[in-house]
Amino acid sequence: MTVEHAAEFRSIAERSRFFAVIFPAADEAAVLAMVRRKKGGIRKARHHCWAFRGRGVQGEIIEKSRDDGEVGHPGRVLLELLRHDDLQGGLLVSRIFGGVKLGVGGVSRAFREAGAGAIAEYKKTK
Repeated sequence: MTVEHAAEFRSIAERSRFFAVIFPAADEAAVLAMVRRKKGGIRKARHHCWAFRGRGVQGEIIEKSRDDGEVGHPGRVLLELLRHDDLQGGLLVSRIFGGVKLGVGGVSRAFREAGAGAIAEYKKTK
């Protein structure tokens, strides 16, 4: 299913703030444009992790993700969320560090919660 409109979700884990958005994206360039836009809007965020699923020229599924230096492979976690719901589009989660290290498992859980929240918000408005 192709993502038709954007939906956002915010969460907090151990004082770190997570800003998630799922949005229509036809290709990786559209995802990178959203990352640049969010970097400008969420200036204190140091990590902008994302995942993309879409169709290639020949109809094949293309999947990409980026962890942006964060531990725990949150880009892969976000990609798995898109796969689980068979969604095609972009999913971006930006983190503002709150001073408490979450560890590998905690980071993965926090990014999963934020990404899943954005998907749930999208489903509510669909």
